[in-house]
Amino acid sequence: MTGKPKERIGRRRAFQLVGLGLILFGCFIRVLDPYPVRMTRLIYFDILQRLSPREYNPDLPVRVVDIDEQSLANWGQWPWPRTLVAQLVKNLGEYGAAAIAFDMLFIEPDRFSPSRLLSDPALAGILTAERNAEKLDNDVSFGLEIANWPVVLGAAARPSHEDRPVTPLAGIIEIGEAPTAGLVTVPNWTPPAPPLDRSAAGIGGVNVSPLGGMGIIRRVPVLWGGPDGTLPGLGIEALRVALGEPIIIAEGSQDEAGIMLAVEVGDFRLPTTENGEVWVRYRRDNPNLYLSADGIMQPPDNPNLRAEIEGRIILVGTSAAGLFDMHQTALGESVPGVSIHAQLLEQILTGEMLSRSDVTAALELLSFVSLGLVVTVVMSRFGAVASFVAGGVSAAIVLGVSWLAFQNQLVLFDVTFPLLGGMANFGLLAGYLFISTEREKRVIRQVFSHYVAPEILDEMERSGHQLQLGGETQEITVMFSDIRGFTPLSESVSATDLVALLNQLFSKIGDQILQERGTIDKFIGDAVMAFWNAPVPVADHPCRAALAALLMRKALVDFNASDVMKGRPPIALATGCATGRACVGNIGSKSRFNYTVIGDVVNVAARIEQSCRHVDYDILVSCSVYENTKNDMAMLEAGFVELKGRTDLEPVYVLVGNQEMLATPAFQKLEATHKTLITAIRNRQPHEQIEDICVDCVAQAQHIEPGLQRFYYALSSRAADFRSDTQSNQLVFSHQEQERKPSA
Repeated sequence: MTGKPKERIGRRRAFQLVGLGLILFGCFIRVLDPYPVRMTRLIYFDILQRLSPREYNPDLPVRVVDIDEQSLANWGQWPWPRTLVAQLVKNLGEYGAAAIAFDMLFIEPDRFSPSRLLSDPALAGILTAERNAEKLDNDVSFGLEIANWPVVLGAAARPSHEDRPVTPLAGIIEIGEAPTAGLVTVPNWTPPAPPLDRSAAGIGGVNVSPLGGMGIIRRVPVLWGGPDGTLPGLGIEALRVALGEPIIIAEGSQDEAGIMLAVEVGDFRLPTTENGEVWVRYRRDNPNLYLSADGIMQPPDNPNLRAEIEGRIILVGTSAAGLFDMHQTALGESVPGVSIHAQLLEQILTGEMLSRSDVTAALELLSFVSLGLVVTVVMSRFGAVASFVAGGVSAAIVLGVSWLAFQNQLVLFDVTFPLLGGMANFGLLAGYLFISTEREKRVIRQVFSHYVAPEILDEMERSGHQLQLGGETQEITVMFSDIRGFTPLSESVSATDLVALLNQLFSKIGDQILQERGTIDKFIGDAVMAFWNAPVPVADHPCRAALAALLMRKALVDFNASDVMKGRPPIALATGCATGRACVGNIGSKSRFNYTVIGDVVNVAARIEQSCRHVDYDILVSCSVYENTKNDMAMLEAGFVELKGRTDLEPVYVLVGNQEMLATPAFQKLEATHKTLITAIRNRQPHEQIEDICVDCVAQAQHIEPGLQRFYYALSSRAADFRSDTQSNQLVFSHQEQERKPSA
């Protein structure tokens, strides 16, 4: 296995470890279950109920007698005299109510009782004439009346101590390890005033939430813990009385104390939370549930009221605004507390009980872990987009399962933590991936900057250059540069030192190419290939290539003078440049390809570079480069060369200097003398005359470009090796002749 796959696998494993760490951290947060997590979960459960609330069934045997505003207007402000309440109980009983439960308190003696009025000094003189007035007690009358009917009175939780205990009238049978030990507990109860507590058929807690609880009522305790024992809630006690059951069964865990599982009353079984609460399955508040107390208090027997009351559990409460018994439901409605007791009874009778167990919570945690693993694995292998799609599909599946579980099984399956946790994991992992990608991008950019100039990289990023197999034909300038005298150098140093030396040399050379916006194609042994005008356009690419060649010449001089080359033979370069059309693009297989150029111009540049040793000059350019740069570069005609593999002759030019040199009088004088020399050679003038002109050129060249001296010495000594082309009358340099007579 190569280094890069190992490095890639290492990065992937590191990424997966980060993902696993986030999953474990999320599991830890879920086990802690902080307030934001709990509230998000409860809000989601509210949304489920709002999307699919329970339907109202008018045939259910539950009704609410509402002491509404009209009742208060006709029968006086609350509290009514107990004689009036007794009349209400009597009428309900005669209408055939199965149970009458008061969602209100009778904790103090009736202030309207004659016996209490006699103790009022302001009324004592008025009531002394009334015979036996001191024996008239409305509480006694009310107690005698409720003793005749199945009446359930309410007790309320209170924080302060109460001297009189509340004696539950329902027998509680516990199954399991003390299930009532974990009930919602109240410090004290406010009991009904005597003798009412002894006359009622049942006593139940009227609270719909724990003491101090505020906000939306989602769960209602069906059994309460208190100082006087276990007290049933008002609704469950009303059901017990209506069924004529003497006991309520509290079913708990067999293995752990204080865990409530369910409550049974007769044939009805209510799954509860571990602390004895029941999730309320809400429906929209329906006016058909309510019967006005004013109508029931009217004396004539009303058949319609009898049809609504007979055989039903009647809950007596109030919706009057001044009595402050309004609560908010999961559906966003404000309803009287008695309505919540009624809805709890309805869902018990229909069996539509919401459930949520430890198994459900474990499945939610498993969903979070699964989503986290999907996001982590897919992102580590295929990237953020694929991970987003895979995570979205998985999240949709979890959401669908939650909805189906609620619709079909009434199971409250929370998707907020799996989804929000999965989104958090995705965001954090995407951020980690972005940071890692940016770091790798910087590394790749740094590496790629060795091939193209930084400004070209910037343009590629801005233009969104995409790498794909294939290419396009365009005009480019190609450069080949080869080390001359490489064999003696390689024989004088070890292979390791040679590689280090070449790396330093190519770094110097490569910097000059990149400075002139060139692209380094490849290093071929002791040679380098570069091109211009790709992958991004470079308007003056022939001139840029020529300038790069001149900069490389200068850099080589500095390199040979450096400490690295002390005691070693100097290095020389042979550089050839050509401009022409070529195919530029990514060439190779679908799995691996290189960005390069292919075309005749590449061969021309390579052959011109090889001709440098025959012409005995370090930089040669093609005619196409000359035509594009003759006004910007100092160049001299070198004649024609025969290129291997081509029948056409290629005119070449030696590159002497840049535009500054081109404008100097010294070069202009040399250029004129050089033209005289070329003309003399073409016209086959005597060798002595050619020799004299060459000497003149050498003298002028030593102050302009010392490398030209070898070029002119070669022309002088090899004038006889040139022949005239009879058709074009052009000077042609023959490879075959120079191969027989190599230059020094």
